[in-house]
Amino acid sequence: MKKIEAIIRNEDFENVKKALKSAGIIPMTVYPVQGRGVQGGVPPYDLLPKVKIELVVKDEDVERVIEIIARNARRGIPGDGKIFVLPVHDAIRIRTGERGSEALY
Repeated sequence: MKKIEAIIRNEDFENVKKALKSAGIIPMTVYPVQGRGVQGGVPPYDLLPKVKIELVVKDEDVERVIEIIARNARRGIPGDGKIFVLPVHDAIRIRTGERGSEALY
């Protein structure tokens, strides 16, 4: 299992969400965030509003999810965002006690 964290433009979120849902990747956690990349913000703004999406997915879905997010958030200009992939050691569905990838979706 892997945790995918994607930081994207606010205006790209709906397209990313719809594309993930169409691919059967429905569970996600979303946060409004502020940040800046290597460009250092856009004057007069230091930190720009973004959306952070967090998903925990099965190993076999990682590349597909990355491709979906990148395709739907890429404009080819600075500020498109970043995707991070982290290992997940376990997941537990509280309601049923299921563990591992069975607890995901």
